[in-house]
Amino acid sequence: MSLSLFHLVREPKIKSDKNPLLLLLHGYGSNEEDLFSFASELPDNYYVISARAPHPMPPYGNAWYSIHFDSDANKFSDDDEAIESRALIAKFIDELIETYPIDPTKVTLVGFSQGAILSYAVALSDPEKIQRVVALSGYINPAILADGYADKALSKLQFFISHGTVDQVIPVEWARKAPEFLRALGLDVVYNEYPVGHGVAPQNFYDFKNWLQQTL
Repeated sequence: MSLSLFHLVREPKIKSDKNPLLLLLHGYGSNEEDLFSFASELPDNYYVISARAPHPMPPYGNAWYSIHFDSDANKFSDDDEAIESRALIAKFIDELIETYPIDPTKVTLVGFSQGAILSYAVALSDPEKIQRVVALSGYINPAILADGYADKALSKLQFFISHGTVDQVIPVEWARKAPEFLRALGLDVVYNEYPVGHGVAPQNFYDFKNWLQQTL
């Protein structure tokens, strides 16, 4: 069966009737192999599935949505494409649950950079599909959230957010707004900063892995 997004799968080493899912969403210009490189380090009872974003970026790599540059070298996001990708990820989650023995109440999104931005958007727009979000080096873009998201059943969502204090791609100030935004919705948030740039420090990986174990 061909699903909406190309993906890599690490099956659980410890199988039950229905296993929890970690869905990995890579950053701009990367691909499904990037985050999947640490799949072997993730807990044994999960399906670990890494999706490839739908927009090719030659010569290699993919994006969830375009980033445009104007004549003053300002960057801006293509929010229409981002909303399309948000809907595509939500549909892909449904397909994964139909295809693999995944527990639909235990779906965790792990997103880096653009993948983190989409993870926030999917969880807040379709909270019935998501249990937890690990948002690495991203921020919340309210323009790509579903209309009326604040009135949805958000209360069970849990978030682990991390960012590098010297991130040269997405300023840490943008990331710091996310926990405030989520706590204003009454949500459970862990927020950590690390003395790194636009990447995942070893301590960051260790901390989010621990958080996965504590919150399951």
